[in-house]
Amino acid sequence: MFVDSHCHLDFPELRDELPQLLAAMREHEVTHALCIAVEMDAWPAVHALAREHANLYASVGVHPDYQDTGEPTQALLCERARDPRVVAIGETGLDYYRLTGDLEWQRQRFRTHIRAARESGRPLVIHTRAAAADTLAIMREERAGEVGGVMHCFTETWDVAQAAMDLGFHISFSGIVTFRNAVALKEVATRVPLERMLIETDSPYLAPVPHRGKRNQPAWVRHVAEEIARLRGVPLEAVAAATTDNFFRLFRIPRHAL
Repeated sequence: MFVDSHCHLDFPELRDELPQLLAAMREHEVTHALCIAVEMDAWPAVHALAREHANLYASVGVHPDYQDTGEPTQALLCERARDPRVVAIGETGLDYYRLTGDLEWQRQRFRTHIRAARESGRPLVIHTRAAAADTLAIMREERAGEVGGVMHCFTETWDVAQAAMDLGFHISFSGIVTFRNAVALKEVATRVPLERMLIETDSPYLAPVPHRGKRNQPAWVRHVAEEIARLRGVPLEAVAAATTDNFFRLFRIPRHAL
């Protein structure tokens, strides 16, 4: 079986088709998914998905791209993380690709999330783009390794992956690893130990081959696992079992049959 460790089922592209998406997950043996929050105003919808469906879980956090939105406090993040259906803090991190200028507010927001994760004991879901050095520096300064977490939708170098793993983090691969031109990322996917790896869709974005260019969905996380298995020359079942076990262990979710 497979688990989608990062999706956005509350986004308008997906939320009106939830029954079909859940049915497709069952058909493709995708048993669970983590619905990721990107801003506080939208969090109730993410939380509702996790409350209403036993195989869906939620995070709480504010994405680094969301500048004009309510700023989360450490206390508020911790309060919402106390809910048993909320298993992570994030997504959080740094993104210097889309935004320019003085981004100190982004770094301070990231620090707030890490402090909330340490206080609440929840792992972190970290987004980094064009900001790897600062991301790792803040993770070290704020002792993110005390709670660990995942570097989601990883597109950085092996050195960055190794540094994150040294801090106790997992590396998550999305549909990007199936793209023909993602040569360097494919190499990273052959080197990350299976016991430190997760897979994801980042739905509705980044649909994997053979669906590239279409709206993504959790059922298609299977294609990510298939590509990693092909690259590593191992059975698909080995990638499925490892990434599924890692998901439940990292997010401290009891295993249960559905």
